[in-house]
Amino acid sequence: MTHPLDSGPRKIHEGPKAEWILADLGDQSERTFLVTGVTSGIGFEIARELARAGGRVILAARSRDKLALAQSVLIKELPEAKLEQLIIDLADQARVRHAADRARSFGPIHTLVNNAGIMATPYGRTADGLELQMATNHFGPFALTGLLLPQLVESGDGKVVTVASVAHTWPRTPPTDEPRMLKTRYSRWQTYGHTKLANLMFTFELDRRLTAAKLPVKAVAAHPGYAATHLLAGSAGGARSGSASILNSVMSATAQSAAKGALPILMAATKDLPGSTYCGPSGWRQLRGLPRVVGTSKLAKDEAAQKRLWEISEHVTGIHYP
Repeated sequence: MTHPLDSGPRKIHEGPKAEWILADLGDQSERTFLVTGVTSGIGFEIARELARAGGRVILAARSRDKLALAQSVLIKELPEAKLEQLIIDLADQARVRHAADRARSFGPIHTLVNNAGIMATPYGRTADGLELQMATNHFGPFALTGLLLPQLVESGDGKVVTVASVAHTWPRTPPTDEPRMLKTRYSRWQTYGHTKLANLMFTFELDRRLTAAKLPVKAVAAHPGYAATHLLAGSAGGARSGSASILNSVMSATAQSAAKGALPILMAATKDLPGSTYCGPSGWRQLRGLPRVVGTSKLAKDEAAQKRLWEISEHVTGIHYP
């Protein structure tokens, strides 16, 4: 099978051309951010820059040891950083609920960054009977966002940032199949694309519902383009595999750094943007370059499919909001 990056995304509808730079980040000392997936790559860079800007950053990840290491590295570089930890496994609904219960002690949260995810993994089912990628990349963040919504509302100026991908343009159908149905054929790349499409559909439906409920929270999305991260290399079969080594070499020569890949997410998290805004790199096919507001596939804007996915997600997670 040809690697999806070889074909590039299908047609997308582009937004304004104004770009954003790190200097635009500004002072974040009065804001609390909860960022998932911070132990490496883009998530670590997001946490680093938010902490550097004075923000209080709740570092959320699955591994206690890796989380402790990430915090120690950040403290060594930024001794005055305001950091806290939250253990969460987005693939497990019970653990998501447990983490959200613990997160209540953090008080108001201004911005939730749904960054954690997995890419093109072999077929697997979670303890909840869900396909692993969709469970981790969509149903976990859906549940976490709903559980943390009261704290986002309490901030008086909340924002949900969900990290999507150019991969959202790959699927030709929406991710609205019965989530516990066993399929006879599994495509790990198409499934990944469906999870990223779900991220955008979730964002747009969430923002519409927040507006209708007149809650002081916006939902936006962003993607890093083609960035050199362990997530992409890991999708080739593991950090020690031959294919991963080849991909790492290709990425080093062609991809932008994780720090640059973090910029669109930082823009979405800190810039005053309308709800449902999508940020990504400004370069060719949105693969690299300074961030700006970008467009999405037509399928991502299908309101009927968004509503159907929302209904499925509420049924799967047992969480209803707003």
